[in-house]
Amino acid sequence: MTPSYLNLTNARLIGQAGLYQVCIRQGMVAALIPQVEAVANDYPTIDMLGDWLSLGGIDLQINGALGLAFPEVEPDQQEKLDAIEAFLWEQGIDGYLPTIVTSPVAAIQRSLTVFAQRQPSLLQPCARCLGVHLEGPFLNPEKRGAHPLEFLRPLNLDQVRQVLGNNTSAVKVMTLAPELDETGEVIPYLRSQGITISLGHSLATVAQAQQAFAQGATMVTHAFNAMPTLHHREPGLLGAAILNPQVFCGLIADGRHVSPVMAAILLRASQYDQGIFLVSDALSPLGLPDGTYPWDSRHIEVTEGTARLVDGTLAGTTLGLLVGVQNLVKWGVCDSETAIALATLAPRRAIGLPTDYVGQPAHFLRWHQPSNNALTWERLYI
Repeated sequence: MTPSYLNLTNARLIGQAGLYQVCIRQGMVAALIPQVEAVANDYPTIDMLGDWLSLGGIDLQINGALGLAFPEVEPDQQEKLDAIEAFLWEQGIDGYLPTIVTSPVAAIQRSLTVFAQRQPSLLQPCARCLGVHLEGPFLNPEKRGAHPLEFLRPLNLDQVRQVLGNNTSAVKVMTLAPELDETGEVIPYLRSQGITISLGHSLATVAQAQQAFAQGATMVTHAFNAMPTLHHREPGLLGAAILNPQVFCGLIADGRHVSPVMAAILLRASQYDQGIFLVSDALSPLGLPDGTYPWDSRHIEVTEGTARLVDGTLAGTTLGLLVGVQNLVKWGVCDSETAIALATLAPRRAIGLPTDYVGQPAHFLRWHQPSNNALTWERLYI
């Protein structure tokens, strides 16, 4: 049984200098005390030995797991969702946005309804659904990637309302191509409904991106992918985003979607921890071995964690969010503290969640990196 009072000593905390004692009371973080100021008491103690202590990961773009694609979820699959959320918890994830990609409107509305009515299991620790990420169907056909052309929709208020139906409140983030909105009405409307707007699958110019940011868009979906790359004469959507301090860019750090060199350039241009967060973009075979799997009406081939359509089009990955943290460190792109923050604190900031330790459940990850060795982590069960 977990003690009601517990101290974690000699812990390193993201964004804090020196070592800390973390005081836990009734499963909640009650106080953070610099170790040099800590006073001895009789409470049970766990010595962190200088390891990093972080909140759990937040995955703002995950398409499915354990064989279930979120656009295909049915009302009678609650036990499957329970299993997925328990699995994600074991993968170090505290919360996630199930991502619904371009699909028939009826399928989108069915999936939105399922997640809007979702009641998470109380029988086991699990990752919490924080709302839905709707990636499509309002994407530029020329940058659709693996999204099926036949289900893309023009971007206007009538189409948006038709797709959302009665489930607007279930959507936390929507990815769209801003250049498709000829009236300039869509982003302000969606912001008025409490939806975070992310720009992606887009050919937007700098001017079009800047206009979208001025209207209220605050995110970019999987930087570099499904958009023009940075160019010295036309920096495009990504160039506009990097220079805007109010905009957060998602990054897939699997080594396939973005070269480690380009990931390093992005992080340096964004001053390392400002405006970048990691996503997995994981597909439904997450947690399953490599192989060939159904994907809407098509199939994907998964090899070493990379998923492609049979024609070779990159469809996504089956690597978890925290693999991206480990990759950034392994590649030498950034230090451990920065990499951990990109999967834990940065995505919280991107959607307005609290990032302070105090007052939060003690759902910690412990990160360990012996000298010159790989970064590893474990979930602390407190």
